[in-house]
Amino acid sequence: MERERKQSVSDAGAWGMNVVSSVGIIMANKQLMSPNGYDFSFATTLTGFHFTVTGLVGWVSNAAGLSLSKQIPLWELLWFSIVANLSIVGMNFSLMLNSVGFYQIAKLSIIPVVCMMEWILNNKKYSSKVIMSVFVVAFGVGVCTVTDVEINMKGFLCACVAVFCTSLQQITIGSFQKKYSIGSFELLSKTAPIQAASLLVLGPFMDYCLNRRLILNYHFSTGAMLFIVLSCALAVFCNMSQYLCIGRFSATTFQVLGHMKTVCVLILGWVLFDSALTIKNILGMMLAVVGMVVYSWAVEEEKKARFVIVSMRGDARTGEEDLKLLLKDRSSGVPEPDVELGQSKS
Repeated sequence: MERERKQSVSDAGAWGMNVVSSVGIIMANKQLMSPNGYDFSFATTLTGFHFTVTGLVGWVSNAAGLSLSKQIPLWELLWFSIVANLSIVGMNFSLMLNSVGFYQIAKLSIIPVVCMMEWILNNKKYSSKVIMSVFVVAFGVGVCTVTDVEINMKGFLCACVAVFCTSLQQITIGSFQKKYSIGSFELLSKTAPIQAASLLVLGPFMDYCLNRRLILNYHFSTGAMLFIVLSCALAVFCNMSQYLCIGRFSATTFQVLGHMKTVCVLILGWVLFDSALTIKNILGMMLAVVGMVVYSWAVEEEKKARFVIVSMRGDARTGEEDLKLLLKDRSSGVPEPDVELGQSKS
């Protein structure tokens, strides 16, 4: 009982760290990249900074003996980093080429794509309750975030690449942790340097294609530098908690419950930046939260059902083994104990 309680607290801590760090980094980046803020419109290069700091933290942790370094084939790390970087670049291009409404729809479509890929790759099945709750969450978030929807071919293709790569990346995080028995931070420490190197090299070119501005021409003020450092610090916790949550739960759960960050961002945007918050937004957020609660309940019910089935199978196996032992004793001539007297029959 005590172990389950500690596990629940640890799980809640992982989710809490992910929500707080994700919302914090969105708020910091909004101030950093907004034209009314510091106008640092180099999103891909900034992500390269994030992974550079994350990789440095991982290196220091390994050097100090705070974490272990396990071997993963280099080719697997390389293809994972390519998929992860395509996810980042695809999302940035999708945001630039599409309307905000279609960008939000593309992000929402990650949930069913993750479900489908887990079913295909891992043979994972979902109950009707889970499927219904996923639909409620997606619908609720869609109601409170989707406004104008405009589609063009380039933007549609970029959105497809972003959704596919994001889904594959998140599923692979969990698969790698199980396949190589590696912790979330240890895996992040191995993938972050490769992503950092590639994003720092290609990032400035990607950003130039996005906004026709060179980072070399940007004036790094003291305020901008402070917010870049803050963004990088929050990114370490955000990346770490993402790997931790996916490793403990699943990519589907991470996507569904992760939309709590969307709700928090909308509320904080209304509180801190005086963003509009309509009745439609509020109703959508309430619907999304209800869907998350139902999803959590449905997943717990599935776990209990699986536990009962495993226990029954275990009891059945134990009964079969006892029967085999009894038959073996009889065939070997061992006297059968008398049930009433507790003695052997002669």
